[in-house]
Amino acid sequence: MYKVSENPSKNRASRQVNNHTALMIVLALFVTSYLVSNVMAVKVISLFGLFYFDAGTITFPFAYMLGDVLTEIWGYRTARKAIWLTFMCNILMVVCTQIGVWLPSPDYLAETANAYNHIFACVPRIVIASLTGFLLGELSNAWLMEKIKERTKGKRLWVRTIGSSAVAYLFDSLPFVLIAFLGVVSTHDLLMMIAFQYGAKLFIEALFGTPLAYAAVHAIRKFVRN
Repeated sequence: MYKVSENPSKNRASRQVNNHTALMIVLALFVTSYLVSNVMAVKVISLFGLFYFDAGTITFPFAYMLGDVLTEIWGYRTARKAIWLTFMCNILMVVCTQIGVWLPSPDYLAETANAYNHIFACVPRIVIASLTGFLLGELSNAWLMEKIKERTKGKRLWVRTIGSSAVAYLFDSLPFVLIAFLGVVSTHDLLMMIAFQYGAKLFIEALFGTPLAYAAVHAIRKFVRN
């Protein structure tokens, strides 16, 4: 009975296809999570009249988690390209939604048009705020992930995900809240939003984002090897 030998070239090609597929999936989720967060950020949530934060705070840490996965598996250079791609997609969203605001609608759909205009008229300011915080926060997050990985010699992924986010969320939350809500909410509420956003994002990152990052990194590496 003869044993069929493996074809190294075929195996390499298969791994390259799997690697490309995994990268495309993570990239698509990364871009989508930021677009969704920017739309959700229009709504401000109040908890017991003490804590204020935008609804995008709930989904935003998962975008950071995906950024961590990109950096962990494909490196800082790839993560940086993904960040700039997301930046351009956000601008495209603003342009397209604004065209929708400017275009006329029939009188019998005035209520729907007003609701659309009310939401997406706020989006440009939200997106400008988000993009500022996004570039400062996400680029610093990816850079720190890479540096911490070098220091820890590839061990302790949780140190990289939480440690980099703890710094990056400062660069993200502060400019985002100031640009998006300065003059819209009171100074007290503004300060509460900054503090709560930072704390909530870091809490969600530690409790949910980091375990998901571990699972995603493990699953992707296994998928690419097959």
